[in-house]
Amino acid sequence: MSVIGFDVGFMNCYVAVARAGGIETVANEYSDRCTPACVSFGPRNRSIGAAAKSQVVTNCKNTVQGFKRFHGRAFSDPYVQKLKNSLVYDIAQMPTGTAGIKVMYMEEEKVFSIEQVTAMLLTKLKETAENALKKPVADCVISVPCYYTDPERRSVVDAAQIAGLNCLRLMNETTAVALAYGIYKQDLPAPEEKARNVVFVDLGHSGYQTSVCAFNKGKLKVLATACDPELGGKDFDEVLVNYFCEEFGKKYKLDVKSKPRALVRLYQECEKLKKLMSANSSDLPLNIECFMNDIDVSGKLNRGQFEEMCTDILARVEPPLQSLLENTKLKKDDIYAVEIVGGASRIPAIKERISRFFGKELSTTLNADEAVARGCALQCAILSPAFKVREFSITDIVPYPVSLKWHSAAEEGISDCEVFPKNHAAPFSKVLTFYRKEPFSLEAYYNCPKELPYPDPTIGQFLIQKVVPQASGESSKVKVKVRVNIHGIFSVSSASLVEVQKSDETEEPMETEQANEKDGEVLQMMPIFFIKLFLLENSNKGEKKSDQPPQAKKPKVKTKVLELPIENSPQWQLADDMLNLFVENEGKMIMQDKLEKERNDAKNNVEEYVYEMRDKLHGMLEKFVSESDRDALSLKLEDTENWLYEDGEDQPKQVYIDKLAELKKLGQPIQERYAEAEERPKAFEELGKQIQAISNNATFPPQEEQYDHLDEADVTKVDKLTNDAMIWMNSAMNQQSKQSLTLDPSVKVKDIRAKTRELFSSCNPIVTKPKPKVELPKEETPAEQNGPVNGQDKPQEETTDKGTTENTGNPNSETTENKPDMDLD
Repeated sequence: MSVIGFDVGFMNCYVAVARAGGIETVANEYSDRCTPACVSFGPRNRSIGAAAKSQVVTNCKNTVQGFKRFHGRAFSDPYVQKLKNSLVYDIAQMPTGTAGIKVMYMEEEKVFSIEQVTAMLLTKLKETAENALKKPVADCVISVPCYYTDPERRSVVDAAQIAGLNCLRLMNETTAVALAYGIYKQDLPAPEEKARNVVFVDLGHSGYQTSVCAFNKGKLKVLATACDPELGGKDFDEVLVNYFCEEFGKKYKLDVKSKPRALVRLYQECEKLKKLMSANSSDLPLNIECFMNDIDVSGKLNRGQFEEMCTDILARVEPPLQSLLENTKLKKDDIYAVEIVGGASRIPAIKERISRFFGKELSTTLNADEAVARGCALQCAILSPAFKVREFSITDIVPYPVSLKWHSAAEEGISDCEVFPKNHAAPFSKVLTFYRKEPFSLEAYYNCPKELPYPDPTIGQFLIQKVVPQASGESSKVKVKVRVNIHGIFSVSSASLVEVQKSDETEEPMETEQANEKDGEVLQMMPIFFIKLFLLENSNKGEKKSDQPPQAKKPKVKTKVLELPIENSPQWQLADDMLNLFVENEGKMIMQDKLEKERNDAKNNVEEYVYEMRDKLHGMLEKFVSESDRDALSLKLEDTENWLYEDGEDQPKQVYIDKLAELKKLGQPIQERYAEAEERPKAFEELGKQIQAISNNATFPPQEEQYDHLDEADVTKVDKLTNDAMIWMNSAMNQQSKQSLTLDPSVKVKDIRAKTRELFSSCNPIVTKPKPKVELPKEETPAEQNGPVNGQDKPQEETTDKGTTENTGNPNSETTENKPDMDLD
């Protein structure tokens, strides 16, 4: 099971994977851990990531980036219309009414949905992960901004499905950062102690997010989030671009904004200048050659001037931080640390304002760019059964209050109720009870439109079907379960009809539904709301009911629960048939990219062979080719090169394969002669060593004890084989020495090595055959020969390990034991 975290940013993406050693951010095919969120469309294929980024200037109309901001938005959305004019590529309307991207692909005008384009990017990130892990990837966790609404989140989930990914969780970026921060902390307070409050600030290219989280040992709880979706590094780039557009207009009389390509180049250079100013406070130059109309432009700026120009933008840093404290009712002294991440957080003025607001030094213990991806990979590891991870629970929040409204027959109008207030814990479920005689519809919406970064507060419509009255004709009790799931998406997950059947008049305590927590879902009742609703529905009967205490008695009843079908119509949700079509189209585009890559590889192989052989013909291969052959091959190489840049520019794969085969037909023999000349001395040397080794071992009579079992016939046979091999080798060497290097060798390396193997296989069994086993007669001891001496069996001679005689049986011999004591005067 794969454990992958994808940080899909506005401009750049990161992929983190879980391995045995921990969490690791992996590199792409360019050995870069950062992959641009960029897709470029061409006449034959798509380029994604770094390859697409390189086409931003050359193919600007068909290269798209920054498309993340269009998820789940209608084409008529004022936000889309505002951005439309500032984009180099075109935005168009999809048949469903959502925003799409119009490009030229495969020499046809195509409109791709935002889900499709994001799926293309995810396909590339998936490929990067698969190359790192050397196995297929499916399960993953994908990051989204914490301010994303329901339609935006559904759009990202659909994009993951199109890319063939099983998204286990859409994780808020600030929550992912908090997880990456907290899971490794060993000094967190115990669960029963006061929590440690940490503020996380994430300022990226196109969004500003903040959150405050409470940490205990093994537990993370998000208390509140606040954001400014319009604030990011792009705003600082915009200030620089506008400044230099105005300056170049005055200085060089150039209308930069009239030329998309020049504008794209200026954006790239301003982004570089912004990064340089974060590290240097002195005047820094900006130079662009052949900028417009073959004019070179230049300018300069310093950090002080830049910060003065950005005063309005910098003023937007504090309000979300103030909102955090207000929502959580925390004081600045209650904050343990402030951790900053995101590319734009490196701007000194930003850091200075955040630090001044909280009155403390900022913490930068996390990798500003990779923290989100690492947090996502950790969450994926927690959700995966394949990895054992330290126990760590994560409680996120609902960023905007969610309400339900429905048509009320009693009030003859619309009734509504707030189901999930702002900053409510998530994931979370609630059960609502309605009294109805027929199917009814619920509409979910955000009840604070002013807080939304999104013009349409609608979440979706949910039709509860097959509702029928009780047998008595009264309204049926319908229980509706609503849920904010692990992705932060609202849904009506189930509905059931409760049929009440009265029985005996035996009185028992009234049944009440208690909060029940199971598998992370909390079922919570709203008693006041139920009673109010019941009274409204039954007001025509003149019955007035009041809250009854749990101890009240009522007749015993039997109930039967019947599951009801629900028709879900979420806002801007892709229909199943459309989703399946997009999945199929993505598969076709992946195949087309693969075929085009193979075609380009075949073409590159031809071009590479032409340049390589041209250099070698006058270099390392010069001695191995005749003048006539060199001229013929050189002419063929020149013709092929000309063909490549003319008629051969755009040919099928097989044409390039055939062209390479033609060249190799002439060039391969030359290369083989060179290879033979390089390897032949080594092969002859190996054969000579083999002959020498066998000759030394097989002599008669044998020189060494290990060969003393060889008879004269064996030795004669081995001697003949080695002499024949020596004669063959000398003959082959003499013949080859007379052969011209421009001709094929008279003896090849494979023949020499075959001779070496043949000699070894013929002689080795003889010289290494085992000695015959000889059974020696049992030796008799002196005691056995002469009988016992003095009643003891004594050996005639015993030797020690050192080979010296200890006891010879001779009374005149001196031993250690019978030497006289020496007197020392």
